[in-house]
Amino acid sequence: MAGRAFKNFLPLFDRVLVERCAAETVTKGGIMLPEKSQGKVLQATVVATGSGSRGKDGEIHPVSVAVGEKVLLPEYGGTKVILDDKDYFLFRDGDILGKYVA
Repeated sequence: MAGRAFKNFLPLFDRVLVERCAAETVTKGGIMLPEKSQGKVLQATVVATGSGSRGKDGEIHPVSVAVGEKVLLPEYGGTKVILDDKDYFLFRDGDILGKYVA
């Protein structure tokens, strides 16, 4: 899933690189939604993670999500990163609101 672009880019410390899921363009009833009425997508898939943050005791605390997990993002925030003409976002591990359990 990571692809060739991520051999040259790895998040540092407690950063998490995510790819937002596609916006819903059709309702369950089959009605096409215009772009303005589509809400901001808050669900994403983790693509890469950093090693974790260093605590006061000097030990590294790993990030709480793993590659491939679906997570819930805050409405605002994150840093946009463009790799291989695709949009990705960098978030701190603490900014991620939760993860979906299968």
